[in-house]
Amino acid sequence: MTTSTRLLTSALVAGLGAVAYARWESERFTLRRATVRALTTPQPDLRVLHLSDLHLVPGQTTKKAWVSSLVELRPDAVIATGDFLSHRDAIGEVVETLEPLFDIPGAFVLGSNDYYAPKPINPARYLTGPSGLQPNRPMLPWQDLVAGLTAGGWLDLSNTASRLKADGREIDIRGVDDPHIGRDDYGMVAGPFDPGADLALAVAHAPYRRVLDPMAADGAHLIMAGHTHGGQLRVPGYGALVTNCDLDTRRARGLSEHRGSALHVSAGLGTSPYAPFRFACPPEATLLTLTS
Repeated sequence: MTTSTRLLTSALVAGLGAVAYARWESERFTLRRATVRALTTPQPDLRVLHLSDLHLVPGQTTKKAWVSSLVELRPDAVIATGDFLSHRDAIGEVVETLEPLFDIPGAFVLGSNDYYAPKPINPARYLTGPSGLQPNRPMLPWQDLVAGLTAGGWLDLSNTASRLKADGREIDIRGVDDPHIGRDDYGMVAGPFDPGADLALAVAHAPYRRVLDPMAADGAHLIMAGHTHGGQLRVPGYGALVTNCDLDTRRARGLSEHRGSALHVSAGLGTSPYAPFRFACPPEATLLTLTS
């Protein structure tokens, strides 16, 4: 065997190994924990479970069981930042998966994949900027998803402001519909947060700066988002190559600061059914402990 043949064979074996690992990692569900200084008055800690980007399709029993088991954490509140679906027949399975958590105060926004069915896309397009909405994607019955989640007692925050009571605390909470496909209208909820609330919380699916900036300017203590998948394929030692929005890659997942507000971006729990791979970025849910 010649040197060039050996090198080619080695590269092929390494590539196949990386693909196999990335497929395995896409089902290595991980609980992250983080502490956020988000409570402005002296009070006990508040524990918030952040779920995002389930991208559920029928038959994903491992993912469903793992998400349902998170009720054992006994959080004070649950915030879900969209992209529950990746299949039109998955709505019942989403509601079934989240049902154990419905006894906990919760709120949600939708993402683009809750409105439109997934479609194959050239992965290289993500390197040139946000993916946008491909034409001719079939519409999903998202109204049924909203009905199932609100029937469970969770608040729909799509371009809506509300109040959420968790562990006896008053949360002034607002959200926008998905900025990734232009459904956001922050003007409908804009204005200073209530200074008398125990927590000022803002929620979006995709963390575009045009919604993060006014949320922070209005005094949000904490902003929560998803959408980025943490980059999904990360380079060890470097991090994410893309965020699929205009947020910088160093904040593709985890905690950061945005104009005086804490920002938490979840790397999410799923993938597109057409690209079921993750590398150096396992699927995650996060238990946030909010402290004063």
